[in-house]
Order: sequence, then C-alpha cells, then structure tokens
Amino acid sequence: MGSLSGMIVRALEAQGIDGRRVAREAGIDPDLAGAPGARVPRAAHSRLWQLAVEATGNPCFGLEASRFATQTTFHALGYALLASATLREAFERLIRYRRLIGDIVELRLEDDGDRTRLVIDVSKPPGVPDEAIDAFTSMCVRFGRLLCGRRLFNPVAVLLRRPEPSPSEPFQQLFRAPVAFSQPQNVLELRRADLDAPLPSANAELARSNEQVVVDYLARLESASVSSRVLAALVNALPDGPPSKTAVARQLGMSPRNMQRHLAAEGVSYKALLNDARADLARSYVREGRLNVTEIAFVLGFADTSTFSRAFKRWTGLSPRDYSKRSNPR
Repeated sequence: MGSLSGMIVRALEAQGIDGRRVAREAGIDPDLAGAPGARVPRAAHSRLWQLAVEATGNPCFGLEASRFATQTTFHALGYALLASATLREAFERLIRYRRLIGDIVELRLEDDGDRTRLVIDVSKPPGVPDEAIDAFTSMCVRFGRLLCGRRLFNPVAVLLRRPEPSPSEPFQQLFRAPVAFSQPQNVLELRRADLDAPLPSANAELARSNEQVVVDYLARLESASVSSRVLAALVNALPDGPPSKTAVARQLGMSPRNMQRHLAAEGVSYKALLNDARADLARSYVREGRLNVTEIAFVLGFADTSTFSRAFKRWTGLSPRDYSKRSNPR
C-alpha cells in the first residue's frame, strides 16, 4: 500500500533526510506515498526500503519506521482493531484482512498451551526486505501496547528469519523480550492470557462499522477479484438471511455458472466464502449479545441451534456461551 511507503518517507524526513527524493529514486511518486488507496509496486517498495537503510546507515531502520505508522496506515482496519474486544480479536481481524498489507505475507495464530504464536510467513513471495518484516512485527507489538492501555504488553519471545544486524540491541529494547535471529520462521510468541484479556477501548458496533468499510474498500480495490466481491456481497446480505447463489451472482452482474467459474479460477469456492462470512458475523453477533443463539442460527441460515453451535466451536474453539463470556467478562 502507498500508506506504507508514506510511513517510510515520514521516518526519513524525521531524521532530516529528503524522503520525497528517496521515494522518487525508488520509482515511487512521492505524492502517492501515503495517499489513501494508492498501490505501490512491490519492487519499488522493496527498493525504497533498501534506499532508506542506505540513506540512514541504520540496519534497524524497520523498527524506527514503525513509529510512524498511524491508525489509518491500514485504512479503516486500524479503527476496527482499536475497537476490538480482545487482542486475539484484533489479530484475527488483521489476519482476515491481510490483503490490505499486500500479497507479501500470510498470517496465522497457533495456540500451544498458555502461549500463542503469531506466525508471519513470507516464504512464498521472493525478495521481501528484512526491514519490511521488522517494521510489521514491531507495528504489531506497538499496536498491542496501544490497545492494552496501562496494562503491560510484551511478547514472550521474538523469532526472526533475518540474520542478526549489528548492532542488534534496538530489537531487544523495542520488544522487551528475547530475540532470536536466523530462525526458520518469523514468530511473535505471546501469552494466551494477554490475547484473551478484555480491552478498555472495546466497541463492538464501531468495530463492525469500520470492518464493513474495509470489506467494501477491498471489494473496490480488487474489483477484478470475484471472490472479494462475493465475500462483500455475502457480508452485506447475511444479516437479512442467507442469500441464494443466484441472488449473489445477479448482484455481481453475472450468471451463477460464470461466477462459479471465476471462483474456481481463483482457487476458492462459494461454500468457503459463505462459511467465512458466517464465521465473521457469528463472532460479532455473539460478542454483541443482542441476538440469542437461536436467532443467530436462523439469521445465518443454519438448520438448528445445535448445528450452529458445532460450527461456531469449529471456528473459534469455544461454544457461543463461552465465547460470549470471554468477550464480555463481568
């Protein structure tokens, strides 16, 4: 995204370096760096990271650049994250809408006893700069601290694929945790209790409204992607009951068979997208508590409450009742 390039430019300017000149040298229009909705080619963005490190002489520049991220760096997603009920919910949103970051990263949460691992997988796209991963990892921690308010939030450990820079002390200073380099994966190891603790800024209605802005934005941004348009249509329609495949295809201006052919070409099924939309809305409805389980099951098109409860446990690992208690502790 152009907003990430803008973050780099702002970090350079703060150190007295002409960030706009560096952006032009990388092949990026400086007026687009930071512009909402602007897309910057991956090669140019990678070049900007390289030139920024050269200009500053700082191998830890990614950590420094993350200080200049704002709530709008990831469009409306930043506000949805701020309104999340827990850090787990915030990270789940980040994972769900990671396309806002681009196609360079895959994210997942892995629970293991009292720990949870946020895995930042960049094994597929080649040539991702180390500094980009440094910045993203540190942004996750900085945002976690912002969300937790006065409560202390530090990872248990940080694992990075990159070689150890010299000096490397800024990593320990920022993360306030052991940092290991040259590892098989990029991982933030977190305390599960930290992820599931309620956040002071939680606001379910605000989170949902901003999440809808994100869904609509992605649908416009990726207008060539039929799967993103189908997902947006499902999220919009499900509160009024499950739409038929024909109705969704008609909304997209195509036949059901043509829509299915596009989805198959993108490697996704209508059933999987419907499942994703149901899971997103189910979590929101249970957190808000305005509808009971029977009503939620009906709205989302489940045959009965037991079928819905089994699906909900598959999505979250918890029953609707337990999920509600965790999201709304007394």
